[in-house]
Amino acid sequence: MFGLMSSPMASQKREKLITSLPPQLRRHLKIRAFEHGLDIQDATEHAIQAWYEVEDVPEVDTTGAKTWGTFLPSGEPDRFKSTCSERGVTYVQGLAQALTLWLEEHPSPSAPLVAQPVVRVIVANQKGGVGKTFISSGIAQALAESGRRVLIVDYDPQGHLTAELGFEDLMYEDGVETLMMHMDGTAKGDVRELLVSLGGERFGDRLHLLPASDDAFLRDVALSKVSFSEAALERALEPLEDDYDVIIIDGPPSLGLNMDTALYYVRRRDGELADRSGVITPVWANKASHRAFRLLKTQMDDLCRKGRIQVDYLGLVINAYDSRRGKLVQENREQWEKSSSPSVLAVIGDLKEGREAADGEIPLLEYAPDSEHAQVMRDLAKELAV
Repeated sequence: MFGLMSSPMASQKREKLITSLPPQLRRHLKIRAFEHGLDIQDATEHAIQAWYEVEDVPEVDTTGAKTWGTFLPSGEPDRFKSTCSERGVTYVQGLAQALTLWLEEHPSPSAPLVAQPVVRVIVANQKGGVGKTFISSGIAQALAESGRRVLIVDYDPQGHLTAELGFEDLMYEDGVETLMMHMDGTAKGDVRELLVSLGGERFGDRLHLLPASDDAFLRDVALSKVSFSEAALERALEPLEDDYDVIIIDGPPSLGLNMDTALYYVRRRDGELADRSGVITPVWANKASHRAFRLLKTQMDDLCRKGRIQVDYLGLVINAYDSRRGKLVQENREQWEKSSSPSVLAVIGDLKEGREAADGEIPLLEYAPDSEHAQVMRDLAKELAV
């Protein structure tokens, strides 16, 4: 059941190169590397090695480049930086040149790309109040708006997503089956019976919600009694996967078995593109978020090591950022951006539209479609490259 994936983090002979890369170039690299049977870091290594042998490389447009990192053999990051200095180009430009050359020399094979599974993303941070619900809901809305079929799963026992979308009453209905029952095998009906559709012309019946239920608070206890509990969420959602292009999980604000099942669900499956499914973590520009991230990362690494699986980190989203809050806030933002493992996908300002939409139980893209918040969600949706 488990697939063995090599992890660069486990290697003692590789070093991190941190620079920046335009999102479109990164997406092209991801797809092309898969088509040629290569890991992204291996394709990047080959590209840089080939770039060393080419002189007078044309300049590449790096507009919109975002922090990005990769692992290279020991000593290679310093060699790359030295070569960039000798050629009078920035590290960003040097990497963009290398990857552009590699893409030109490695066109898509004539054989079609292997069919990919549904994209599965968990928006996760064990620290509450950092914007998991806001971001998971916003991305789901933006994807549905763009024509994708999207299921958003309220996996947070507190049920904020369900309430903020106007379905709080569904959490306390008597006599109905729940997601937990489909996870532990006691459900008799079809899991599709749990779904509700978010109306409105903007979403075109492409956005569905699997609401939270009041038994979710007992999920950790219940999962401890389930055989191979890590796969419980996958068993429950598998019947729905052919109906959607993207499934987004609004994660729980805690660690434990509940989180393990969600992380296992978004693991990279056999034959799946790297960085296609995985984890997005909302954070604030403060030290508490750094501590919470380390705890989540530890649990994720432990699950990957014991289960011999690969869970891709898709990136961080710095939420509710306001530089007027002082120097420490700015320094914490810089620390997030410099770490780049995972990279920062977006910085969202502390604006009012998100709070107003939640308070009014109206989807953000319906309430304020032209707001800065809405546009950030559309940009984040594009990052998923589906």
